[in-house]
Amino acid sequence: MSSIQILTDDDKKISIKLKGVPLYYVNELRRICLNGVPIFAIDTVDIIENSSVFVDESLTHTLGMIPLKTELGEFDESNSRVMLVLDSEAADSIKIVTSAELESKDQVVKPISEQIPIAHLAPGQRIKLEAYARLGRGTEHAKWNSANISVVTHTDVEDEYILTVETTGSLEPRQIILAGIQELSKRLKEFKEILVDLKE
Repeated sequence: MSSIQILTDDDKKISIKLKGVPLYYVNELRRICLNGVPIFAIDTVDIIENSSVFVDESLTHTLGMIPLKTELGEFDESNSRVMLVLDSEAADSIKIVTSAELESKDQVVKPISEQIPIAHLAPGQRIKLEAYARLGRGTEHAKWNSANISVVTHTDVEDEYILTVETTGSLEPRQIILAGIQELSKRLKEFKEILVDLKE
């Protein structure tokens, strides 16, 4: 008989024990938890002003790698777009621009921390931009990975495995597991329908 048991669960990592579940299903769940669960990430950036030493492409890449809080079910992948704005200027001393200054137009979709550094500004330098985040999956780009770690280990018991998932912070670990199971179920259902069509 198949079963799933939660071994550890906190705000960063979760470990579950899967018993009686074929290894190929467990491994597919591992892969989905890593890069198959949709999360928000900044995808496009409109630079209005940039007098810093950082080139526009570097700023865009840095912004894209900032993990953003995601609320599954609130947005649709085909129609998800959230604007974030940044307007920062150094006055008389060197300034470190952080994610605290990245203002989101959505109450939920915002950086997971206010302490993520974006750029250094010398006195008189300014960065002003509009960034647009959308839902995506890690299979498209690593910035959409929902997990930092997703690994399967064997126990001493036959047909028993432990799946450990560490979140990037965009989703809670338990949310990643549940969304991963739903996605795996969806894929299996679609594959079954294909097989039925082939037989007809």
